[in-house]
Amino acid sequence: MTTPEAEQARPEERLERAVRAAEQALIEYEIAVETFRVEVENFSRLHHQKLGPMYTRLDELEAEIAEATAARTGDPQDVRRAQEARARVMPMPGVEELFHGWMDGDGLFPEAVAMLTDQPVRPPQRVRPSDEVRKLYRELARKAHPDLAQAEDERQRREEFITRVNAAYARGDEGLLRELAEEWAAGPAPAERAPSPSEELYARLEWLAERKEMLAHLARELEESAIGEMLRLAPDDPDALLEEIAEKLLADVATREAELAALQG
Repeated sequence: MTTPEAEQARPEERLERAVRAAEQALIEYEIAVETFRVEVENFSRLHHQKLGPMYTRLDELEAEIAEATAARTGDPQDVRRAQEARARVMPMPGVEELFHGWMDGDGLFPEAVAMLTDQPVRPPQRVRPSDEVRKLYRELARKAHPDLAQAEDERQRREEFITRVNAAYARGDEGLLRELAEEWAAGPAPAERAPSPSEELYARLEWLAERKEMLAHLARELEESAIGEMLRLAPDDPDALLEEIAEKLLADVATREAELAALQG
């Protein structure tokens, strides 16, 4: 026979199960968003590092071709086009360009911070970290995620630890991730969840829903960005896409150089 006390406890127990399920779902979603954010950021940096000089060379060739054409024809329209092409090669530098390689709109790059604090400079090696690195990252994120904390001091400890985990993953540093895994295993065990009133459980569900909406907004921004669109072209091997773009740019450079040589010959 079911007691009145048991009947009263059931709704709260179901609510607790719903909160736990929502927490795990949010963690998995946040891991997915973070892994994609790292790919977008790494692709952007490597795209600039590897292909930036080729784009610069193409702009310079376009300007020289336009200038050679204007010198040959003397046409005012050709002169105007040459001036516009040259202006694109030498734009007025902005703050970010003056501090190229050091900062962007969000502040100093991690590499710059490392240099200023005498830490080793370790830029990402690939757009997508290795399978082992991704596996280590997911395991650590699931174990140490701040959303699993109940007490504020435990949340702060987890947030600081996950920040270090995210930085190691962004660099694809497998060795450091293994060290962090050992550090977490040796640390204090997560505190047991204390029973919560129904009102707190409802508040928790609301917070989880808000958090997921924020992550969904970030995911949409990443997917709709120029780099996100490029990554869609090669979801299985984004590093190969960089090589493909580089080959095309080299071919374009060769074509423009031949065109310029013909005009100057």
